[in-house]
Amino acid sequence: MIPKSYCNCCEIHCVPPFSYQLLQDCTWAVGPPRIPIYRRQTPCRSLFRKFFLRGDVPISRYHGPQASRQFIKWHVPPEKLDFQRYLPLFFDGLCETAFPYREFARNGIRDMIAVAKEKQLLCCLPMLILPAKRALNTKDPDVIIATLRALQQLVQAGPCIGPALVPYYRQLLPIPNLFGAFNVNIGDRIDFQGGNRLGDVIDETLALLERTGGRDAYLNIKYMVPTYESRVLNR
Repeated sequence: MIPKSYCNCCEIHCVPPFSYQLLQDCTWAVGPPRIPIYRRQTPCRSLFRKFFLRGDVPISRYHGPQASRQFIKWHVPPEKLDFQRYLPLFFDGLCETAFPYREFARNGIRDMIAVAKEKQLLCCLPMLILPAKRALNTKDPDVIIATLRALQQLVQAGPCIGPALVPYYRQLLPIPNLFGAFNVNIGDRIDFQGGNRLGDVIDETLALLERTGGRDAYLNIKYMVPTYESRVLNR
């Protein structure tokens, strides 16, 4: 906005900031460009979709009597699959927003973690960080919530997974730090979203990471999310 103190008869010239031209009359500094830090990023085609269309993922749509609860029909039981190959592949599909790849990826992660042993998850944990980070960097609220839900289920699968995830907080927590303030104060009205707001899911995930991450979890979370307050120490 140009100050009103300038005369209407003179022509205002926009000049670069911090330059000697600003000392002249009828000049106005050009402001810095806005950085769209909250803009949604369009993800590239995931490897999960590529392998699924090629027939390398042994799943299909379930059309049985429990279709409302079960989305995936496993042609091979998930506990017999190679977790180091298929679980990172399902995590890579978290960035999908198109039907049915989105549902296949999210339900596949839930089913595989539910039947996995703790040792299997620890072996493939480093391979899950990059797909999870790529999904978070899309800045799509729905994708971020699905990724955080997958991380919640992951750390609850065994007592050793939470401490093993602490070194990867620097890759996973920048986006939760960016969107952590996305809370809505609805007052005394009813929340029809049922706790699925982005800010609430981020707070829930950070609290769960602190409880399951051991003694070093809070310091690492506080380093990446300065506004976070401990849920364990402040009881």
